[in-house]
Amino acid sequence: MPVKKLRVGVLASGRGSNLQAIIDACAGGEVPAVVTVVVSDRAGAYALDRARQHGIPAVHIHPAYYGTKEEYENRIVLEMREYGVDLVCLAGYMRLAGRVLLDSFPDSIMNIHPALLPSFKGLHGQRQAVEYGVKISGCTVHFVDGGMDTGPIIIQAAVPVLAEDTEEDLSARILEQEHSIYPEAVKLFAEGRLRIDGKKVFILPGRE
Repeated sequence: MPVKKLRVGVLASGRGSNLQAIIDACAGGEVPAVVTVVVSDRAGAYALDRARQHGIPAVHIHPAYYGTKEEYENRIVLEMREYGVDLVCLAGYMRLAGRVLLDSFPDSIMNIHPALLPSFKGLHGQRQAVEYGVKISGCTVHFVDGGMDTGPIIIQAAVPVLAEDTEEDLSARILEQEHSIYPEAVKLFAEGRLRIDGKKVFILPGRE
Protein backbone atom coordinates (compact mmCIF):
# COMPACT_ATOMS: atom_id res chain seq x y z
CA MET A 1 0.00 0.00 0.00
CA PRO A 2 1.58 3.34 -1.04
CA VAL A 3 2.54 5.75 1.73
CA LYS A 4 0.42 8.91 1.77
CA LYS A 5 2.55 11.90 0.90
CA LEU A 6 2.38 15.16 2.79
CA ARG A 7 0.40 17.73 0.81
CA VAL A 8 2.09 21.13 0.72
CA GLY A 9 0.55 24.47 -0.17
CA VAL A 10 2.89 27.37 -0.91
CA LEU A 11 2.29 31.09 -0.47
CA ALA A 12 4.65 33.24 -2.53
CA SER A 13 4.88 36.85 -3.65
CA GLY A 14 7.90 36.82 -5.96
CA ARG A 15 10.17 34.64 -8.03
CA GLY A 16 9.71 31.49 -5.96
CA SER A 17 13.21 30.02 -5.99
CA ASN A 18 12.56 28.28 -2.67
CA LEU A 19 9.31 26.97 -4.11
CA GLN A 20 11.37 25.49 -6.94
CA ALA A 21 13.74 23.87 -4.47
CA ILE A 22 10.82 22.23 -2.67
CA ILE A 23 9.21 21.08 -5.94
CA ASP A 24 12.50 19.58 -7.12
CA ALA A 25 13.14 17.79 -3.83
CA CYS A 26 9.65 16.31 -3.85
CA ALA A 27 9.89 15.25 -7.50
CA GLY A 28 13.30 13.69 -6.89
CA GLY A 29 12.03 11.57 -4.03
CA GLU A 30 14.19 13.32 -1.42
CA VAL A 31 11.11 14.63 0.39
CA PRO A 32 7.98 12.45 0.87
CA ALA A 33 5.63 15.27 -0.08
CA VAL A 34 3.91 16.89 -3.05
CA VAL A 35 3.15 20.55 -3.72
CA THR A 36 -0.58 20.62 -4.48
CA VAL A 37 -1.22 24.37 -4.91
CA VAL A 38 0.66 27.66 -5.11
CA VAL A 39 -1.10 30.88 -4.10
CA SER A 40 0.19 34.41 -4.64
CA ASP A 41 -1.01 37.87 -3.71
CA ARG A 42 0.64 39.18 -6.88
CA ALA A 43 -0.66 38.30 -10.34
CA GLY A 44 2.77 38.67 -11.95
CA ALA A 45 4.70 36.61 -9.43
CA TYR A 46 7.06 34.24 -11.22
CA ALA A 47 6.25 31.65 -8.56
CA LEU A 48 2.90 31.17 -10.33
CA ASP A 49 4.71 30.50 -13.61
CA ARG A 50 6.92 27.94 -11.88
CA ALA A 51 3.83 26.18 -10.58
CA ARG A 52 2.19 26.08 -14.01
CA GLN A 53 5.37 24.69 -15.56
CA HIS A 54 5.05 21.71 -13.21
CA GLY A 55 1.32 21.26 -13.64
CA ILE A 56 0.59 22.59 -10.15
CA PRO A 57 -2.55 24.73 -9.69
CA ALA A 58 -1.48 28.39 -9.55
CA VAL A 59 -3.91 30.79 -7.90
CA HIS A 60 -3.78 34.58 -7.66
CA ILE A 61 -5.79 36.05 -4.80
CA HIS A 62 -5.78 39.85 -4.84
CA PRO A 63 -5.97 41.27 -1.29
CA ALA A 64 -7.65 44.46 -2.54
CA TYR A 65 -10.73 42.47 -3.51
CA TYR A 66 -11.43 41.71 0.14
CA GLY A 67 -12.63 44.13 2.77
CA THR A 68 -10.50 42.79 5.61
CA LYS A 69 -7.41 40.67 6.15
CA GLU A 70 -9.63 38.02 7.69
CA GLU A 71 -11.75 37.78 4.53
CA TYR A 72 -8.62 37.60 2.38
CA GLU A 73 -7.10 34.84 4.48
CA ASN A 74 -10.39 32.92 4.56
CA ARG A 75 -10.17 32.81 0.77
CA ILE A 76 -6.62 31.46 1.01
CA VAL A 77 -7.74 28.81 3.48
CA LEU A 78 -10.53 27.73 1.13
CA GLU A 79 -7.98 27.17 -1.63
CA MET A 80 -5.69 25.25 0.68
CA ARG A 81 -8.57 23.07 1.87
CA GLU A 82 -9.68 22.38 -1.70
CA TYR A 83 -6.27 20.87 -2.43
CA GLY A 84 -6.02 18.96 0.84
CA VAL A 85 -3.04 20.92 2.18
CA ASP A 86 -1.37 19.57 5.34
CA LEU A 87 1.53 22.04 5.55
CA VAL A 88 1.70 25.66 4.38
CA CYS A 89 5.11 26.96 3.30
CA LEU A 90 5.75 30.67 2.94
CA ALA A 91 8.29 31.21 0.18
CA GLY A 92 8.99 34.90 -0.24
CA TYR A 93 5.46 35.73 0.88
CA MET A 94 5.56 39.39 1.79
CA ARG A 95 2.66 39.49 4.24
CA LEU A 96 2.40 38.57 7.90
CA ALA A 97 0.24 35.53 8.49
CA GLY A 98 -2.84 36.55 10.44
CA ARG A 99 -5.03 34.76 12.93
CA VAL A 100 -7.23 33.07 10.30
CA LEU A 101 -4.28 31.29 8.69
CA LEU A 102 -2.63 30.47 12.00
CA ASP A 103 -5.81 29.02 13.49
CA SER A 104 -6.56 27.03 10.33
CA PHE A 105 -3.10 25.41 10.22
CA PRO A 106 -1.85 25.26 13.82
CA ASP A 107 1.87 24.44 14.04
CA SER A 108 1.72 23.71 10.32
CA ILE A 109 2.99 26.91 8.68
CA MET A 110 6.69 27.35 7.90
CA ASN A 111 8.74 30.30 6.70
CA ILE A 112 12.34 30.81 5.68
CA HIS A 113 14.29 33.93 6.60
CA PRO A 114 17.70 35.04 5.22
CA ALA A 115 19.39 35.56 8.59
CA LEU A 116 20.23 33.62 11.72
CA LEU A 117 17.20 34.41 13.83
CA PRO A 118 16.58 35.95 16.26
CA SER A 119 19.00 38.47 14.73
CA PHE A 120 18.04 40.69 11.78
CA LYS A 121 14.32 40.09 11.62
CA GLY A 122 12.09 41.65 8.98
CA LEU A 123 13.12 42.91 5.58
CA HIS A 124 16.66 42.95 4.17
CA GLY A 125 18.29 40.60 6.63
CA GLN A 126 21.32 40.26 4.38
CA ARG A 127 21.79 44.04 4.17
CA GLN A 128 21.46 44.32 7.93
CA ALA A 129 24.15 41.66 8.40
CA VAL A 130 26.59 43.42 6.05
CA GLU A 131 25.97 46.85 7.58
CA TYR A 132 26.30 45.54 11.12
CA GLY A 133 29.62 43.88 10.32
CA VAL A 134 28.80 40.40 11.61
CA LYS A 135 31.23 37.64 10.65
CA ILE A 136 28.61 34.89 10.37
CA SER A 137 25.11 35.12 8.91
CA GLY A 138 22.89 32.51 7.32
CA CYS A 139 19.27 31.45 7.08
CA THR A 140 16.54 30.02 9.27
CA VAL A 141 13.47 27.88 8.73
CA HIS A 142 10.94 28.44 11.48
CA PHE A 143 7.34 27.79 12.35
CA VAL A 144 5.16 30.84 11.93
CA ASP A 145 3.44 32.51 14.86
CA GLY A 146 1.77 35.90 15.08
CA GLY A 147 5.00 37.92 15.11
CA MET A 148 7.60 39.04 12.58
CA ASP A 149 10.04 36.11 12.27
CA THR A 150 9.49 35.15 15.90
CA GLY A 151 8.28 31.55 15.64
CA PRO A 152 10.09 28.43 16.91
CA ILE A 153 13.27 27.69 14.95
CA ILE A 154 13.41 24.39 13.06
CA ILE A 155 16.74 24.42 11.24
CA GLN A 156 19.49 26.93 10.44
CA ALA A 157 22.52 27.14 8.17
CA ALA A 158 25.52 29.40 8.79
CA VAL A 159 27.17 31.41 6.02
CA PRO A 160 30.41 33.40 6.52
CA VAL A 161 30.29 37.12 5.83
CA LEU A 162 33.39 38.21 3.95
CA ALA A 163 34.99 41.61 4.40
CA GLU A 164 34.33 42.62 0.80
CA ASP A 165 30.76 41.31 0.68
CA THR A 166 27.96 43.41 -0.75
CA GLU A 167 24.34 42.68 0.09
CA GLU A 168 24.03 40.92 -3.27
CA ASP A 169 27.11 38.74 -2.67
CA LEU A 170 25.90 37.58 0.70
CA SER A 171 22.33 37.10 -0.53
CA ALA A 172 23.51 34.74 -3.27
CA ARG A 173 25.47 32.53 -0.87
CA ILE A 174 22.66 32.49 1.68
CA LEU A 175 20.15 31.55 -1.03
CA GLU A 176 22.15 28.42 -1.83
CA GLN A 177 21.72 27.31 1.77
CA GLU A 178 18.02 28.24 1.78
CA HIS A 179 17.48 25.84 -1.11
CA SER A 180 19.02 23.09 0.99
CA ILE A 181 17.46 23.57 4.42
CA TYR A 182 13.88 24.41 3.40
CA PRO A 183 13.27 21.05 1.70
CA GLU A 184 15.00 19.39 4.67
CA ALA A 185 12.57 21.05 7.08
CA VAL A 186 9.62 19.92 4.96
CA LYS A 187 11.04 16.39 4.99
CA LEU A 188 11.33 16.39 8.78
CA PHE A 189 7.74 17.57 9.07
CA ALA A 190 6.54 14.93 6.58
CA GLU A 191 8.30 12.23 8.59
CA GLY A 192 6.67 13.41 11.82
CA ARG A 193 10.04 14.21 13.36
CA LEU A 194 9.37 17.74 14.62
CA ARG A 195 8.10 18.40 18.14
CA ILE A 196 7.40 21.92 19.39
CA ASP A 197 7.86 22.63 23.09
CA GLY A 198 7.33 26.32 23.78
CA LYS A 199 9.91 28.24 21.76
CA LYS A 200 11.98 25.14 21.03
CA VAL A 201 11.69 22.63 18.20
CA PHE A 202 13.10 19.17 18.86
CA ILE A 203 14.11 16.97 15.92
CA LEU A 204 13.21 13.38 16.71
CA PRO A 205 15.36 10.48 15.49
CA GLY A 206 14.37 8.82 12.24
CA ARG A 207 13.54 5.18 11.78
CA GLU A 208 16.45 2.88 11.16
